[in-house]
Amino acid sequence: MSMILDNLLVKYPDLQPCKDSIAQAFELMKRSFAQGGKMLLAGNGGSAADCEHVVGELMKGFMSQRRLSLSEREKMRIHGEADGAYLADHLQGALPAISLVSHTALATAFINDVAADMVFAQQVYGYGRPEDTLVVFSTSGNSANVVRAVQVAKSLGLATIGLTGQGGGRLKELCDVVIRVPYDRTPDIQERHLPIYHALCVMLEEAFFA
Repeated sequence: MSMILDNLLVKYPDLQPCKDSIAQAFELMKRSFAQGGKMLLAGNGGSAADCEHVVGELMKGFMSQRRLSLSEREKMRIHGEADGAYLADHLQGALPAISLVSHTALATAFINDVAADMVFAQQVYGYGRPEDTLVVFSTSGNSANVVRAVQVAKSLGLATIGLTGQGGGRLKELCDVVIRVPYDRTPDIQERHLPIYHALCVMLEEAFFA
C-alpha cells in the first residue's frame, strides 16, 4: 500500500494533504471486502462517470489478470471439461461494486414518482448491508441526492467515504472518511479524483489478488 500511495504523491505532490484520508479510505474498503461486503457508488455528472470507472477497475483485472484459483476452476468442471476450462480461463477475480447511477428505469421512475433528491438513498436502502461501503463523489460536498444517500447509509451501518473538493461541504461532517482534494474548481477537483481512485483500486487489487 505505502509504495502505491507514495508513488501517487510523487506524481501528484499537491495531493500530499490527502495522504492520511486516502489511507483511511483504503482500510475501510479493504475491511468491507474482507467481510464479504460490496461497494456502492454514487455521484452526478462527471462524478457519475467516475462511479462507472471505479466499477470497471474493481469488477475485473486492472493491473493483474486475477486468475481463478484451482478450487474455483474445479467448480466450473460441472459443465464438462471443455466448457469448464473455457469458463475458468475467461473469468477474473472480482471485488463486488455497483454504480448506482446506471439504473435508468428505477432512477427515472423514482425521480418522477417520489423525490429526485432521494433516488440514491432508495438504492442504498435496497442494497445496503452493514458490511458494505458507500463511496460518493461530490465536488462541492453538498449534492442533495448524495447527502441523502449518505444519511441512509449511516442509518444502516454502512461505512461511508466521500471524495470532494477542499471545502468538503456537508459530506465533511457526514462521512466516516472524506478525501478533500485541495482545489475549488470542478475540473481541477475531478482531475485529482481520478488518480486517487486509481491508486485505491490498485491497492485493493494487491490486497486481494496478490
